[in-house]
Amino acid sequence: MKIIVPMAGRGSRLRPHSLTVPKPLIPVAGQPIVHRLVKDIAKVLKQPIEEIAFVLGDPAFFGDDVVTSLKQLAESLGAKASIYRQDQPLGTGHAIMSAEPSLSGPAVIAYADTLIRAEFDLDPEADSVIWTKRVANPEAYGVVKLNDKQEIVELVEKPDAFVSDQAVIGIYYFKDVAVLKSKLQGVLDENVMNGGEYQINDGIKRMMADGRVFKTGTVDEWMDCGNKAVTLETNTKMLGFLKSDGEEKLVDDSVVLENSTIIEPCFIGQNVVLKNSTIGPNVSIGNGTTIENSVVKNSLIQTQTTIKNATLDQAMIGNHVKYNGEFTKISIGDYSQME
Repeated sequence: MKIIVPMAGRGSRLRPHSLTVPKPLIPVAGQPIVHRLVKDIAKVLKQPIEEIAFVLGDPAFFGDDVVTSLKQLAESLGAKASIYRQDQPLGTGHAIMSAEPSLSGPAVIAYADTLIRAEFDLDPEADSVIWTKRVANPEAYGVVKLNDKQEIVELVEKPDAFVSDQAVIGIYYFKDVAVLKSKLQGVLDENVMNGGEYQINDGIKRMMADGRVFKTGTVDEWMDCGNKAVTLETNTKMLGFLKSDGEEKLVDDSVVLENSTIIEPCFIGQNVVLKNSTIGPNVSIGNGTTIENSVVKNSLIQTQTTIKNATLDQAMIGNHVKYNGEFTKISIGDYSQME
């Protein structure tokens, strides 16, 4: 099994945090988004992963440190890492085709801007499985249309009339991804574009037209990381899941606690110093951060940051920040100073 991860986008909706760190590498609940996504997919698949292909953007932004991180992720799952570059932002289909040498055999394609919680078996009779989440407002999403055999027969974007309540979340399984590759090659050769981009849906629709069987795999939770507000919401949900699972240590043994209280669930990384502060619930703090004389809840704080005299709620703070103030719902990028 292979996993193909297109992640070349700059994550503009998550600025300023994605100005210096690619969005898929921003930690949520203590791990980068793409790391959690790939690990959770591997857990659902329940079979060995032989290769993980990452499609990155401009090397000036997705540099050697990013490549090293992704190679380590693949190795941790016993897989080979393949690194590709999407030289132009020409859509989801174009991103997949940027990994053309890896497009053979069974594969999962997953876009690295969401996290999931799921437990299901892949249907062995299906040529493809499109992962979906039941939603209360399907008119706001791309949804699948099903026949009486519960097979997907159409993809409908933001339907005016009810089609189904199963929204497409951007994760796909293909029994042989080479079939999708051949269809997407046709899309590129014929210059079939939607919104000025080559889309994966156009390749999928050509597979459906050939009679390929598509089924759904419904996830229990689909958590977005597109902007600050939803990323904080995802951090809160993920901390709750991790505490319930009990599989990860959430507060490192090296944390220095001086006259401070931690209200679970929280993730607190290595060499964090907490002085005269109350932390939590639903707070993630990266390695080497110091917090003094503060109350912090429902927030996400990255590494090597110093916070003093703060009352923070729904705050997102980057790496190497110095903050001393009274605002609450703040969003501060890397290397900022407010003293």
